[in-house]
This record gives sequence, structure tokens and C-alpha cells, in this order.
Amino acid sequence: MAKRNKGNRERREESNLQERVIQIRRVSKVVKGGKKLSFRAIVVVGDERGQVGVGVGKASDVIGAVRKGVADGKKHMIGVPLTKSNSIAHRTTGAAGGATVLMRPAAPGTGVIAGGAVRTVLELAGVKNVLAKQLGSSSPLNNARAAIDALSMLRTFSSVAREREIPLEQVYA
Repeated sequence: MAKRNKGNRERREESNLQERVIQIRRVSKVVKGGKKLSFRAIVVVGDERGQVGVGVGKASDVIGAVRKGVADGKKHMIGVPLTKSNSIAHRTTGAAGGATVLMRPAAPGTGVIAGGAVRTVLELAGVKNVLAKQLGSSSPLNNARAAIDALSMLRTFSSVAREREIPLEQVYA
């Protein structure tokens, strides 16, 4: 009986996850009989409370590709430490492939100033005030992965204090 409740709780937690499709692309593979068509879907999954992931799925139909992308996104979720003003704590840079993403914290009321895939990642992570810039590649997949890379490098004040082995009050000074 306890196992059944645990499973239901897990399902309830997953139900508040949101999914957004960034791109659906028709791709083909050349085989002996001609071209085999399939679809690639890039999906961002997040709960708008500090959890976000990017997934890619490929299947012969769009719905199957999106379903696989969502499953992949859930597998690759990361936690994002947010400040009280729903911003990031410090500047950060992330890279993936030819894409580089710069992120800076912003004052409350600024909103999410970012474009394309980076904006989607930040919104589903729950970041409300941030400035972001995409440099290099314009590929949605690489930019989304670069945004995830940048968010995964964020540190909290308490983690910095622990690493330096000093009281939390000294970090602010």
C-alpha cells in the first residue's frame, strides 16, 4: 500500500511540469530504398520553480518525437538556485556547440530579456528578472543547451560560504 501512495505522489509532482516545444524539424536518412523521413522535436520541460531540462526526441511521427523529447527532458533536469526576486544570483556564461549564452541578474520588474530558445528555458526555470544574450550559433538546440549549461553553473551564497569554510555573513562583506 505504501508503494502505491509513493507512485501517486510522484505522478502528482510530475503533473505540474510544463512542456514547450522549441522546434520540430523533418529529417531524413538515405537508405538503400530511398529516403527515410522522421521528425526531431526539441522540448523544454520545467516547473517554473527552479527545475528545468531540455530534451530531444526523434520518431517517425511528430507526436512520438515530442513524447520522447519530454521523457529526455525529464531525465536531464537541473535545479536552478533563484533569489528572492526570482532572478539569478550572479553573472554566468554557458556554451554548447557553437553557441554561447551570457546571463546577468536584473532588478525586480525587468522581466525576461532574452530571445528564442533561451527565453523558453528561463521562463520554464522560473526566472522572472534576467538579461540574457545569445552569441555565436543561432541553433535552437545549441542555445537551449548553452542556457542549461549557464544555469547549472550558478552558485548560492551558502554554497560559496561552505566551499570557503567561512560564515555566511562574511560572503556578503
